[in-house]
Amino acid sequence: MTGHSIDRRDVLRAGALGAGAAGLLASRDALAQAAPAASTWQQIKDKGELRIGVAISDPWFAKDQRSGELSGIGWSLGKEIAKDLNVKPVAVETQWGNAVAGLQANQFDVMFVLDATPQRALAADFPVQPLFYYAQGVLIRDGLAPRRWDELNKADIRVGVTLGSTPDRDLTARLPNAKIERFPTNDETTAAFQAGRVDLISFFHPALVMQQRRVRKGAVLLPEPFRASTTSAGVRREADKTWRDWLGLTIDYHYVTGTTQRFYDEFLVSREIDPKTAPAITRELWGQRT
Repeated sequence: MTGHSIDRRDVLRAGALGAGAAGLLASRDALAQAAPAASTWQQIKDKGELRIGVAISDPWFAKDQRSGELSGIGWSLGKEIAKDLNVKPVAVETQWGNAVAGLQANQFDVMFVLDATPQRALAADFPVQPLFYYAQGVLIRDGLAPRRWDELNKADIRVGVTLGSTPDRDLTARLPNAKIERFPTNDETTAAFQAGRVDLISFFHPALVMQQRRVRKGAVLLPEPFRASTTSAGVRREADKTWRDWLGLTIDYHYVTGTTQRFYDEFLVSREIDPKTAPAITRELWGQRT
């Protein structure tokens, strides 16, 4: 049966080669599945768009209910950075509480005005450079104009704060002689000021500016010594740091050239607020506009 017989060794050899090829294909498929997604920087370049997480809250992100048009510091800065990249800005609506999860899930590329807390830094990445600064301030009734916090440390000064907030903790230690009243929410704290139940309320100053516009009374001040805090821009944590590092240098550029402050001032004007009456978000201007 020569010419037509198949040696047993040939069969085994063919089987081994087939198994090897199948193994190589399976390994390649497994590697493809395990391979990480393209970096954020590469995705932005490939898609030609910058996806910006947007959580509606003045003055960070605002939305006109009739036209759907977006505004606010975060959105304006996002558009400017998209322009720097020569790509299209795309808004992806989210909520502050879901921002880090949205970054992890690759739903958007950046979330502006996201404070870089130690807890968030466990799951997301942040540029070293701050986006801008804000300070703990007061919305205070007419007739009071303290330049320093210790001028408010008196038994006849009624202070309203939101229970458990950073201002609550700070003023409990800073103003032990004042009468501090605590309320469950920012809105209830503001309502107490509007009703004259307290002489002043304390939040971080951009929020106070919005509240002052709402109640149409009092003035926003930053007493000394300033209690400064920074905000940042959250990005997805990944091995390639190109996007994070470029973003950091770019937001620093816009800060030092005054672009970020200009966006804030423009938003204030859109809300019929004179920027000269509102503390700046540029730390170097504090004391000049307060």
